[in-house]
Amino acid sequence: MTEAETVTAVVVTRHRADLLVDGLAVIAKQTRRPDHLVVVDNGPDPATREVVENCGLPATYLPSHHNLGGAGGYALGMLTALARGTDWLWLADDDGRPADEHVLATLLDVARRRGLAEVSPVIADLADPERLAFPLRQGLRWTRRRSELAEYAERTGGELMPGIAHLFNGALFRATTLDVVGVPDLRLFVRGDEVELHRRLARSGLPYGTCLTTAYVHPDGSAEFRPMLGGRLHAQDPGDDTKRYYTYRNRGYLLAQPGLRRFGAIEHLRFAWYFLVSRRDPKALREWLSLVRLGRRERFHRR
Repeated sequence: MTEAETVTAVVVTRHRADLLVDGLAVIAKQTRRPDHLVVVDNGPDPATREVVENCGLPATYLPSHHNLGGAGGYALGMLTALARGTDWLWLADDDGRPADEHVLATLLDVARRRGLAEVSPVIADLADPERLAFPLRQGLRWTRRRSELAEYAERTGGELMPGIAHLFNGALFRATTLDVVGVPDLRLFVRGDEVELHRRLARSGLPYGTCLTTAYVHPDGSAEFRPMLGGRLHAQDPGDDTKRYYTYRNRGYLLAQPGLRRFGAIEHLRFAWYFLVSRRDPKALREWLSLVRLGRRERFHRR
């Protein structure tokens, strides 16, 4: 493991060239620059191609005239990076970016010293970087601010939170890790594809975690999580019909998989309480049950 190892950045985008240009600019300014960039464009357009071609990095632009979603887009990008030849893959979304120019160098250093198969940065809120874009849950305890992670690091004396990671926002994978865990499942399209890949990573026995000394900024993703029982539990309730369809259908599939089945009964009780007690909406509960059953039966039709 030397500096001669190569890193390929993989980004998936669709109709967001204005956001992509900001993210690629920060990626190109890293003190340890990626050796190559692969961008999968799920809605090919000239503006996106121009952004990629002028980002300042050696790049492969992959237009897909069939919308592969986040799952298929990352699968295509990751397989392309492996086929080209690389030692590490650095995944990024089109609406987020590294918090500073040292993120990749920090992740590489931690992964090498600790022998990690995957390492992720802290995901901070783009509008308020001291808050987490996606709150972390450990049992009934929710962590929402970076200061709480700093307290965790001080208590444990470490720079790593093991066994916890967001996989598509600045996550760094060894290429050999993908030989063990594979790439995202195209069938999931969007929503839950990261959870499913995390499930495989957790079951593989490979070491991974979140590096607490660096960050990736992303728009706040906590609005969908509705609190109940005084905030001790939450239920994910997207406001958009399409997001709700893929979220609940894919969740049904996930809860039928090894490693997640034990959460099935708890999930049903939690959402029954949310829809019947918190929202008082039996129709929404029936919709949720119908979509969960679709996922359990692996009926992966597009909406």
